[in-house]
Amino acid sequence: MLLAYASILILLVIATLFAGGSLIAAKLVRPRVNDTLKRTAYECGMETVGETTVQTNIRFYTYALLFVIFDVEALYIFPWAVVVRSMGAVALVEMGIFLGILVSGLAYAWKMGALQWE
Repeated sequence: MLLAYASILILLVIATLFAGGSLIAAKLVRPRVNDTLKRTAYECGMETVGETTVQTNIRFYTYALLFVIFDVEALYIFPWAVVVRSMGAVALVEMGIFLGILVSGLAYAWKMGALQWE
């Protein structure tokens, strides 16, 4: 049992060394140019007039989070559907509870107006 954890620890150390080594190598071999034009924001076209910041509506993020939640739910349901006959009635009850929680979350989001696009 301890040997399995040791191999995970070794892989974690190797991954950390690889990531750190890559960052250090990139810092060592990158060109060093101190130019004021390089530090400005690059945009194609004409110079901007006025303020360039754009406020994004929170509804976009709400839709994205709801999509991710129900997309991950599909990742659980498809493999479950393949093996449900071999797992028995307990798996069916467990998936019913899981889907009930998801449907209650969807009902709550609907009630709070998260799905309204106005």
